[in-house]
Amino acid sequence: MTSDTERTIYLKDYAPSPYRIEKVELEVDVVPETSKVHAWLTISPRDGTAAGTPLVLDGEELKLDSLALDGAPVMLRDYEAGASGLTLFEPPLRRFVLETVVEIHPEKNTRLMGFYRSSGTWCTQCEPEGFRRITYFLDRPDNLAVYKVKMIADKALAPVLLANGNRIEQGDLTDGRHYAVWEDPFPKPSYLFAMVAGKLGSIHDEFTTMSGRNVALGIYCEPGKEDQCAYAMDSLKRAMAWDERRFGREYDLDIFNIVAVSDFNFGAMENKGLNIFNDKLVFARPDTATDADFGNIERVIAHEYFHNWTGDRITCRDWFQLCLKEGLTVFRDQEFTMDERSRPVKRIEDVRLLRAAQFPDDAGPLAHPPRPDHYREINNFYTTTVYEKGAEIVRMLATLLGEAGFRKGMDLYFERHDGEATTIEAFIKCFEDANAVDLQHFQQWYVQAGTPQVTAEDHYDAATKTYRLRLSQRIDPTPGQPEKRPMVLPIKFGLVGPNGSQMGWSAASGGEVREDMIVLDGPEAEIVFEGVASRPVPSLFRGFSAPVKLRAPLSQDDQLFLARHDSDPFNRWQALQDVALTLLIDAARGTPWPEEAIDKLAGALKDTLASDTLDNAFKANVLVLPTEGDVARELGAGVDPDRIHQLRDLFLAGIVGRIEGGLRAAYDALASSEPYSPAAGPAGRRDLRNRVLALLVRGAADGKALAARQYAEAANMTDRLAALNAAVIVGTPDSARMLEDFRARFTDDPLVLDKWLTLSALSPQDETLERVRAILASPDFPQNNPNRVRALVGGFANSNPVQFGRADGAGFRFVTEFVADVDKRNPQVAARLLTAFKSWKNYEPVRRAAAETALRTLRESTALSRNAADILARTLDG
Repeated sequence: MTSDTERTIYLKDYAPSPYRIEKVELEVDVVPETSKVHAWLTISPRDGTAAGTPLVLDGEELKLDSLALDGAPVMLRDYEAGASGLTLFEPPLRRFVLETVVEIHPEKNTRLMGFYRSSGTWCTQCEPEGFRRITYFLDRPDNLAVYKVKMIADKALAPVLLANGNRIEQGDLTDGRHYAVWEDPFPKPSYLFAMVAGKLGSIHDEFTTMSGRNVALGIYCEPGKEDQCAYAMDSLKRAMAWDERRFGREYDLDIFNIVAVSDFNFGAMENKGLNIFNDKLVFARPDTATDADFGNIERVIAHEYFHNWTGDRITCRDWFQLCLKEGLTVFRDQEFTMDERSRPVKRIEDVRLLRAAQFPDDAGPLAHPPRPDHYREINNFYTTTVYEKGAEIVRMLATLLGEAGFRKGMDLYFERHDGEATTIEAFIKCFEDANAVDLQHFQQWYVQAGTPQVTAEDHYDAATKTYRLRLSQRIDPTPGQPEKRPMVLPIKFGLVGPNGSQMGWSAASGGEVREDMIVLDGPEAEIVFEGVASRPVPSLFRGFSAPVKLRAPLSQDDQLFLARHDSDPFNRWQALQDVALTLLIDAARGTPWPEEAIDKLAGALKDTLASDTLDNAFKANVLVLPTEGDVARELGAGVDPDRIHQLRDLFLAGIVGRIEGGLRAAYDALASSEPYSPAAGPAGRRDLRNRVLALLVRGAADGKALAARQYAEAANMTDRLAALNAAVIVGTPDSARMLEDFRARFTDDPLVLDKWLTLSALSPQDETLERVRAILASPDFPQNNPNRVRALVGGFANSNPVQFGRADGAGFRFVTEFVADVDKRNPQVAARLLTAFKSWKNYEPVRRAAAETALRTLRESTALSRNAADILARTLDG
């Protein structure tokens, strides 16, 4: 069986609506069980397009109580209210006011889209198409309107009433109820609408903008959690100051509020002036949140704030342009973190995420361009391709134009398109006009799926002191795009000499070569460098200057030379990753690694660990050697998770056996009794110590005891969870006891319990699946909460390759059966879980057949939502 609704939306069919809603006035009566929404929409026909055209408004799960036009009731024969919306057959060809009253049921809204109730708090999520579940509307991003909202509620149930914009009025009513009126003077699309009502605690602060205006800041949360909001507030103020310094962008309203809710499909939402957040991205305290949690809060708080200009003030014309706001804003939040912390470390972390999540998307049935030309369900295009690859495209643009040129383009973008719903083409045109360059070829990045594979070959002629570098690129076919065009690739590079110094040359020819960058924009190019004194080792794609897979015929010795001497920190890290990954891939394909090669790699790791010039966070990233997922991705076919797991265990044990003394010395030296701080320095120290512990647990004689002791003595969640994670992954004798102790300690804190849920699903041991089933079957498990589901089932499907990919197919069947169940309540969660199958065709034959059987059984036995059916069809047929 398939979905209840099959449809495909095409970019080529985009056309403005014949009508425009200019002004929205809402009166929302917030009542348990049934709420009423009274709407007055000021509507105008577009010149020359509305004549004879019905007005069609979107609407889902709405009960229409009344309908009036300019104050007069509309007769039944003049309209139709159906399951998907409201049609007014012959609207006036002039400005008019359409008045509707509808009933909605927030407490039954398990989809968590539109207006719903979360743990006693009423809130909204309208991106991408949730506003139609609140009232009838032109629910599309190119309809920008100003909003005025009056909220009414029982004061005892909902003493806090919030909406977009500035609060202009509030007061008490005679029946124990009260009201608040909010007005947003900036036109916005309906997906940015927000309102919140409930019993909420709060913290408050203020920010003075660069023009001297005072902005009132508030963070609202579950009462009793106020002490966990301080870091979010600090992050917000730093983000506001950074956007002024870096991009000259000042906040525009008098109020900026954030609300933390416990049931949320997304991480957060950038609603104008009223950001709604998943509480896991607001709450942080040293005893309940890890350094990673603090970092995620800082990043996402900044991301949603930065949307005020790149998403709110300038928004998307249509949902095909989603990358316009998301890719650009991810780039901005990445730059914020780089400036606040460590640029090289942040770059490594971002590339890890890109390779782990987006590269498999590009290589599988779910591949799509950052700006797709069609979709069936827009919710399924909130992907790493749109976000992370989109950010890489913006970064390449900044690399090609330089810092000054990129800023000129951004300034023109803000000036030219403020207050508009626009397109990626218009965005690129700003950079062309500001810098007098042609970027038409560069736009191919937005419309072509797939990861470019770059091959480098070189030759040095000592007699003529000539160095030749031959580069070629190709992209494999992806669904719907069998033929590929070459991309524009900015290749930051250096030639590293025998003593580790940057080598110069007297002349270069055969391609576009700048001081430190080659621009490859065709299938291949040969660059000839003259006046090169001795054979160099090429350092290519420094800082990961383009999102590609590089194949360079460097020997292990060359790579280890770069690991010790390259001036680019990213490529120093990359060189060690490449050495380790090559050894693991060769072994997975049947060629055992030479012991001498392990000796050399271990020596380089030991030297890195002992370095006085490298910071701790960088060293910690070096010690994270390729994961099982990395190996599977590079193998590409015939993947056997059990074999990869076994090989990697042996590999890591071999490394630890060679440098155990250095690891243990580092572990002891990095101990600290300093009070906890989430700042970069202390966080880097903890990260390195915990990475060392993870290795010691795998191979050192007392490693397992160290983990148990650190868990028991930990003074913060970072160290406690790291020790528990290390024990669970290896399966130490104490791991089961430690897991149970962790659950008992934090059973009353849902966000910390999520960590226990994930760890319970991560062990590669066979009993893990039954443990996950038992937790899920418990009457205490909140199956409608996205965080809990993602922690347990998402953790199993996405982070436990051995058990998800069991040869008997039990892991595959478990996930598809759960998807069929949760899809009835929350299609977005179901669809996201199904993406765990994106690489199923890469398994060896037995597992591949088991995965296909599970997917086909799901298709044939269940009527799925449009969300889940779309992912399933693309996964099976793509």
